[in-house]
Amino acid sequence: MQIAVPDYSGGSLVNLIAELEHRLIGESASPRLMQELRDRIPVADSYVLVLFDGLGSRQLDHPCSPDLAVSQQASIDAPFPYTTTVSLASIATGRPPSQHGILAYQLWMEEVGKVVNTIHMTTQWGEQLDLDYDNILPGPNLWERLKAGGCDPIVIQPGHFDRTPLTRTLYRGARFQPYWSEREAAELTATAAAEPGRLVFLYIPHIDFAAHVGGQKSAEYEEAMKTANAVWKQLYEELSDTSALVGTADHGHVDIAEDHKVRLSDRAGHNRILYGVERAMFVKGDGGSLAEGIPATWVPTAELPDLWGSGPNHPSFNERRPDGILFAEDEYAVFHKHSNDRLVGYHGGLMAEEREIPMLVRLDGVPDDQSHNGSQVP
Repeated sequence: MQIAVPDYSGGSLVNLIAELEHRLIGESASPRLMQELRDRIPVADSYVLVLFDGLGSRQLDHPCSPDLAVSQQASIDAPFPYTTTVSLASIATGRPPSQHGILAYQLWMEEVGKVVNTIHMTTQWGEQLDLDYDNILPGPNLWERLKAGGCDPIVIQPGHFDRTPLTRTLYRGARFQPYWSEREAAELTATAAAEPGRLVFLYIPHIDFAAHVGGQKSAEYEEAMKTANAVWKQLYEELSDTSALVGTADHGHVDIAEDHKVRLSDRAGHNRILYGVERAMFVKGDGGSLAEGIPATWVPTAELPDLWGSGPNHPSFNERRPDGILFAEDEYAVFHKHSNDRLVGYHGGLMAEEREIPMLVRLDGVPDDQSHNGSQVP
């Protein structure tokens, strides 16, 4: 089994954030994009970053995403494991997971003695936890550094995200603007970016939801791709010439057939802590015996490469890191008793479909067939 390590030195989501931060305030918390990628983003007075949740690079061949596909300049790496909260925490801090401390979607936090669902900031079974949301991520975060440098960071999110635990965790220091329709989202973004010295971050959730629930062959997924493409096209056309438009994602998706879902017995959690994601199950305790007879490979932590990035590590890194990871084979998923096995789409494992995300850029004109569309960056 080959384990690809995200290129945190210049070819990942972390470096894309560092690039935008450096352009706005002259410094960044992580290395900037490698020069080849850096040159593909126009210099501008303000920058718009659109995050299409769940839109892996390999999904851009969908017939309902022509404007997204033609804007792809390269594929970059999502942070490991390839899940929403890990990537959003990297955006919010401009740092790899090793430094911001969100090492997985389901995260063991020794300070509360629980595995925390980092989407809802609850236990795995939905019990509320007494967490200090404003200080889960280390500071100063990206938004605070931008403000200190004279930049105005604006986060534009679905209205029902306002004041949720995850919003409080991620966006401390940013100006939050809710939207209630996709057209309003694009309009708010274009208006906000018209002022110089701003980073405007727009989050579009539709593709991820549809891919999880219906899979990539569903009508819901097709409609979600149309919606995302329409938002991008509207921004492409309406954003002022003084603003740069950049798009990306947090992870990709793979569909898991019902007969490729491996359900561990309830006793699998006896004397073990199971967390992480279904495509890359984290284990504190003996994970080797769990791999016996199932399509998954156990890799002890001592044999893992630096998947979460380099230091300085988060103060709780060692406590949150598992003793090893149970990697499901391609197009399989492994579930413990608190996992959701009713979905179609999953992510977080080692397939390129999960880890490669696009770098989309609006160029001066509509890109033609000679553009960098779809090129792969090592």
